[in-house]
Amino acid sequence: MYNISLSLALRIDALDKYLVIIPTYNEKENIEKIIDAVLAYDTGYHVLIVDDNSPDGTGDIVNALKEKEGERIHVLHRKEKNGLGPAYIAGFKYALEQNFDYIFEMDADFSHNPDDLDRLLAACKQDDCDLAVGSRYTKGGGVGDSWGWYRHFLSFGASMYVRMITFMPVMDPTAGFKCYTRKVLETINLDNISFAGYAFQIEMKYSAYRRGFKIKEVPILFVDRELGTSKMNTSIIGEAIFGVLRMRFVKKFK
Repeated sequence: MYNISLSLALRIDALDKYLVIIPTYNEKENIEKIIDAVLAYDTGYHVLIVDDNSPDGTGDIVNALKEKEGERIHVLHRKEKNGLGPAYIAGFKYALEQNFDYIFEMDADFSHNPDDLDRLLAACKQDDCDLAVGSRYTKGGGVGDSWGWYRHFLSFGASMYVRMITFMPVMDPTAGFKCYTRKVLETINLDNISFAGYAFQIEMKYSAYRRGFKIKEVPILFVDRELGTSKMNTSIIGEAIFGVLRMRFVKKFK
């Protein structure tokens, strides 16, 4: 009943446009399912796939779906794989050019539940926040049962580390499931965002925080992917650890 009521409330303003940006690299097992799941909502959601020339044919699958489904599917084909951050920046610029009002970040592998899209949107539209973060570490959030103690320690420890360095009051600063209002992305100089890996998620939140935007965390359950291969590696972790220090002090003295 709650989800039905929430969806009905959000449909009232039919003029708003919502874009869910999903970066992909070798996601053929998930891509059709995740697009179908997002488009199952009738509250104005569109999907933008930013594909980094996936050798497994992910981009071709999206092209075929676009021909079938029409205007609610958008696609950007990039020539090479050069990081999560640049993929999202390309998506953000597209969203602004196409006059979308609310812009989401979301993974293709169902670690982010499409059923939570409306909850993130409601935080921005009804609770008057500028950036809604799907949070594992706020009250009511959590992670799936497949995580071992080491991954729990690494993830939660990284969140504590970021909060200590940046003083940013966000319990899950590395979260990648988010909803931005248009004005946030218009205000941040996207060309100055420097991180390519998962530290990009920290930098975007920190940039919004420093500009005085209201950030609200929405509890979610994060689960591991069932199909496909994780993109996490040691270079991404290293960027997050050492890059946060550089980001904190460079931006401070700017």
